[in-house]
Amino acid sequence: MSRLLLPALLLPVLATALLGHWLAPHDPTAPLGVPWQGPAPGHPLGTDALGRDVWSRVLAGGGGLLAVSVTAAVCASAVGVVGGLAAGWAGGVVDRALTAAADLMLAVPTLLLALVAAVALPGRAAIVVATVCGGAPLTLRVVRDAVRSVRASGYVEAALCRGEHSASVLAREVLPAVRGLVAADLGLRLVVALQIASALGVLGFGASPPAPDWALMLRENMAGAAMNPWAVAAPAAALGATTVVLALSVQFASRRGGTRPRRPDPARRKETASG
Repeated sequence: MSRLLLPALLLPVLATALLGHWLAPHDPTAPLGVPWQGPAPGHPLGTDALGRDVWSRVLAGGGGLLAVSVTAAVCASAVGVVGGLAAGWAGGVVDRALTAAADLMLAVPTLLLALVAAVALPGRAAIVVATVCGGAPLTLRVVRDAVRSVRASGYVEAALCRGEHSASVLAREVLPAVRGLVAADLGLRLVVALQIASALGVLGFGASPPAPDWALMLRENMAGAAMNPWAVAAPAAALGATTVVLALSVQFASRRGGTRPRRPDPARRKETASG
């Protein structure tokens, strides 16, 4: 994938999510016509179960879904990265304990965690908790293996020999070496978070009516799909297109990711040589 193609795919998705509410030709929460009316002048995709404009709701329905998905993905990635750094750097008992905890959490299906969280917590909090519990252990294991590989590299050993503190070495040497891997993993967490948010929304644990939300639109309009199929097809297509774009972004990031040695600072090389 070229460098120009990725922004060309991402920008429309981000623009729709951020500006869709203002681009909507009608109030996405106001009834304007007969329920489940087909496409007509002023309503290119017809109306939904309450007579609201489907096109306006599709334009405004991605912002909240992407916002909670991004929040959940960042939380999951942050927890996993911190755990992976600790396990890969410390080794020994810390490594075994964190890895065992991650394996234990991975033994529980993510959807089951999501359903339990949805029953006990509000919808958005449930999405974050389910994404963290299901995604952070995977991030931990990926980062842990990468850190162990970088830990044995020459430039890290040289930094330790100079007497640098472990926290400084992690921040200045290890993290830059695995940043591409972390970015790719963050994208994957975002895709999973969007899937969890969509699933909980369709099951009734997501956004509350009358908020415009793609998953909520699917739930509300299933009964009238025969009268106005666009009321279901449009939000489904929006969800599918967003997921595909995010997956392609993850693929692009993973190709550019991995563990890459950080180029030594020339000043540090001179300091090492003189020492």
